[in-house]
Amino acid sequence: MHRARQARADDESSEVNVTPMLDVVFILLIFFVVTASFIKPAGIDLSRFDAPMSTESASSRSSILIALNAHGQIWINGRHVSLEALGPNIEKLHAENPTAKVIISAEPEAKNGLLVRVLDVARGKGLEEISLAAAAE
Repeated sequence: MHRARQARADDESSEVNVTPMLDVVFILLIFFVVTASFIKPAGIDLSRFDAPMSTESASSRSSILIALNAHGQIWINGRHVSLEALGPNIEKLHAENPTAKVIISAEPEAKNGLLVRVLDVARGKGLEEISLAAAAE
């Protein structure tokens, strides 16, 4: 009889209680969910599209085309200009045709910083309708 009681006591003490472990795992899960950052980083949503662009079309005469290449050069309606001369050129072309829209065409290898600076110059001159296009290769 003594052996039966001792065998039952050994069986009860050999079981592992997993409740505290589950509590710890649940608390860790809550900690990671609460501390996780779900904020979308701020940025400019640019959607570049590939479309063949003709050099002489009716739309190009009624728009100001600014092209950026991989070497950091800026071309406005086929003329090479510096970043400093871009503002006055945009003002002149906008004064000639106030309904003209600005199209900025950037090569895929062009620097994004230059693209943003050109956007800032165009917006600084009061132009709000600005389109972005990828340069045809």
